[in-house]
Amino acid sequence: MTASPSTSAQTAREAVAGRLRGIRRTKGLTVVGLAHRCGWHHAKVSRIENAKTPPSPTDIRLWCTHCEATDQAEDLIAASLNAESLYTEWRRRTRHGLRQLQDSYLELFRATRLFRVYTPTLVPGLLQTEGYAQALLSLNADLLEAPNDAEAAAKARVERSRIIHQSGHRFLLVMEESALRFQLGNHDAMAGQLGYLLTAGALPAVSLGIIPSDTPERILWPQELFHVYDDTLVSVELLSAQVNVTQPSEIALYLKAFEQLRSMAVYGADARSLITRAIGALDRTERDETPPPPEGEKGI
Repeated sequence: MTASPSTSAQTAREAVAGRLRGIRRTKGLTVVGLAHRCGWHHAKVSRIENAKTPPSPTDIRLWCTHCEATDQAEDLIAASLNAESLYTEWRRRTRHGLRQLQDSYLELFRATRLFRVYTPTLVPGLLQTEGYAQALLSLNADLLEAPNDAEAAAKARVERSRIIHQSGHRFLLVMEESALRFQLGNHDAMAGQLGYLLTAGALPAVSLGIIPSDTPERILWPQELFHVYDDTLVSVELLSAQVNVTQPSEIALYLKAFEQLRSMAVYGADARSLITRAIGALDRTERDETPPPPEGEKGI
């Protein structure tokens, strides 16, 4: 497994590696000596201690047994598993389908009071309609070569998003105007999605901001899609993986970026105007692509 692009994930791995190194040294064993006891090549011990290879639970138990530190094994296993959860490949998370992935967020959603979401190319998941979500999730399934249960996954996503109607939660959502123009699904699915934004954006707990494409002198360029859950977790969506950021300094950077992006967005009537323009553009495209009726059916 390669190192995560997230500093948080790598820092957590290094902390586990450092504890294992300390245990070996306390026992007075060399790298070669521990490797011999465990039946490994000495390079494996070196890779683990330098956070190049994550140890398995079996590796950690064996390490601690031969260093007479079995009382520390379970804590180290938990810390190692947590470190690996900070960077998770989508293929691994979707190997049993996308419906299960939607449900895995339920507990986090219920516990979060303030949601901050920025998306450059998609409608925020919390505001996606079933048709739009199904088109998106079906494409994701094909890309990841995962079981295509997009219909069930879309229903689960919409059901999960009902949290925007529940008290005790606030939602600050920012999207680029270009996300309104990228068509997912057929005309009806996209039209339904844009129409829903006009309604959902007016909900009391929802603040929907849209950054116009013609914003002059942007103070921050478009960023990757990210979610901030309260002030304790940032989830960044990459093409191949999800990166969970928990390091306070990194969270602070994302919060700073979010506020800068949010300051460029328009809200209320101005945001609705951008959505209405996108609906008009979609309808014009549909008319342009509709073939004319045969000569005998024009009613002439």
